[in-house]
Amino acid sequence: MKAVAFLLVAVASSLAFTPASSGHADEKATSNSGMTIPPGYRDWKLISVAHEAGGLNDIRAILGNDVAIKAYRGKELPFPDGTIIARLAWNYVPSEENNKVFGREQSFIAGPPTNVQFMVKDSRKYPATGGWGFAQFTDGKPINEAVSKTCFSCHEPARAADFVFTRYAP
Repeated sequence: MKAVAFLLVAVASSLAFTPASSGHADEKATSNSGMTIPPGYRDWKLISVAHEAGGLNDIRAILGNDVAIKAYRGKELPFPDGTIIARLAWNYVPSEENNKVFGREQSFIAGPPTNVQFMVKDSRKYPATGGWGFAQFTDGKPINEAVSKTCFSCHEPARAADFVFTRYAP
């Protein structure tokens, strides 16, 4: 439990002190599916955080626009059109500075950013993918369309939760 609490503090600190130019900020970039990085997404409310181990080995902050937050708080499923969920990811790296304080290696923080992903709910525009559009950006530039086309297949097991993995962590 302490590790989870520390991870929450590390990600929240990273969000608070990471400038908008962290590699995700090119709000004018457009993905092949026509999605752009939503302006001001870095100021959205925190939904949850996650640590992905294995080959990814990253930490993630999941943010939501006002429509998403209202739906999460109201336990509204399916999510309404206009919901946008952002997933920001950073390399998961040890903090030498914090570990010196603790006297052992136990502290990990957000390192360099890896990418940002968006899910946009628009049931008319994306009927084939459960009403969700998907886009990923690395260094502010959209990744190739082939990668974005694989997003929905990974989200299909979460059909009962309107294809969304993340639960709200109030």
